[in-house]
Amino acid sequence: MNTLDTTQAGPPASRSFIFFNAGLSLAVVLFLGWLLYGRGTGTGNSTLDLRFMPAVNACLNGTAAVLLIGGWLAIKKNRPDIHRYFMVSTTAVSALFLVGYVAYHSVHGDTKFGGAGPLRALYFFILITHIIGSIAVVPLLVSALTFAFKRSFVRHRKITRVLAPLWLYVSVTGVAIFFFLRQWGIQR
Repeated sequence: MNTLDTTQAGPPASRSFIFFNAGLSLAVVLFLGWLLYGRGTGTGNSTLDLRFMPAVNACLNGTAAVLLIGGWLAIKKNRPDIHRYFMVSTTAVSALFLVGYVAYHSVHGDTKFGGAGPLRALYFFILITHIIGSIAVVPLLVSALTFAFKRSFVRHRKITRVLAPLWLYVSVTGVAIFFFLRQWGIQR
């Protein structure tokens, strides 16, 4: 059985890694912001119908949540080999989600929420915290993966203490947002 080497903190993050991580995170946020708000709705001339993608993306988010919990349980049972498989799978599923999200929104634009009253307030609270959380997940995930790859497990663990619950929240609220929009969404 593998055990984690938690005695070494590893080298400090290089300046180039910090700039790379910040640049990548900023590029992702700016691209998604442009996709949703800067270019208008959909392509307008596309015959591609991706209306099935929100359901697929909700399933991917739900799968990511289950895999995250599996990874957490594996590391709690001192099974880093199993943990690694869960976390690589979670990252792959989340990357597939991102591809599906970009594809759907590039063709169909965004969906407006049509609910009212307290339901509307709840939806926007969930949506805003989901967006802020998903923005934070990107640099944290890049850092966690880098530290794990470099076997700097003390630093990896420090990052994942924040990343894991945040990523789980983003995954679960992504599913919730799907159901809110499925029930009360208005396609533009």
